[in-house]
Amino acid sequence: MSDNSWRSYLVSCSNEGRWGSDDDRGTLNYISPGAILAALQLATVGEVISLAHDIPRFQGPSAAHLEVVRNGPWLEDTASISPHGFEVTHLDAVVHASVDDRRYNGRTTSDIYDGATLSFGSIMAMSTGIITRGVYLDVAAARGVDRLEEGEGISLEDIRNAEIRSGVEVREGDAIFVRSGIGQVEHWARPAGVVNRPGILPEVIPWLHAKRVAVYAGDCAELLSPQGVDGDFPLHQVGLPAMGLALLDNPNVETLKLACRRFGRQEFLLVVAPLRLVGATGSAVNPLAVF
Repeated sequence: MSDNSWRSYLVSCSNEGRWGSDDDRGTLNYISPGAILAALQLATVGEVISLAHDIPRFQGPSAAHLEVVRNGPWLEDTASISPHGFEVTHLDAVVHASVDDRRYNGRTTSDIYDGATLSFGSIMAMSTGIITRGVYLDVAAARGVDRLEEGEGISLEDIRNAEIRSGVEVREGDAIFVRSGIGQVEHWARPAGVVNRPGILPEVIPWLHAKRVAVYAGDCAELLSPQGVDGDFPLHQVGLPAMGLALLDNPNVETLKLACRRFGRQEFLLVVAPLRLVGATGSAVNPLAVF
């Protein structure tokens, strides 16, 4: 596709008004009570795996800071976490990103933001949590490699091949976890923002829309240009303002790979609960895979 042709998906993949003009849950609406009950049946072993990356006491200039102090007999702490970016495992609120000031469900920035907090589309829309089926899609393994190279694009064919390899057909309400393999080196070798990580190509976005995927997660998001062109974030800038797609950024997919290998299956019960941060654009989370 040309550099800007992904913008056509703002119309063809739009969910504006699908669940009403006041909806701010977006694709979480695809997770029906029946889908939740079916997902609960996947917890057959009783083992719980955390899919979050550890947050060090100090992580980058603004990502995380923890101070522990003594107050008489008590040890107390203050934590400050900026969830967005490439380090912290977090959920994005549906209004986190925009294109030409277009945000989810027809809102503009001035409609929802007063300079300090959000009146619509905050992380509170996800405050009852996410309980659904998770599906592990190992793109690297489907290509026959341990990991993709930096800057490689993940095509629709790659996603379909990973789905076939998993033996699980992605269905409405699922959360998909895409593995490129970059996560096995990224969090130890150098700061995450330096890595020109692999990413999905825009052609995958209509597949997510057609499949009615509720949550996209993975060790990569969209493929960015080498220059990191401002505004060129197709998955976020179509997924959030047009689709209302729940984006779970930076999960620990390498841990999930080992768990799926150990239990011999690529589907699991996923449980994610953000903090009830009124008016916030996102929240650090600890996603749990239950086998």
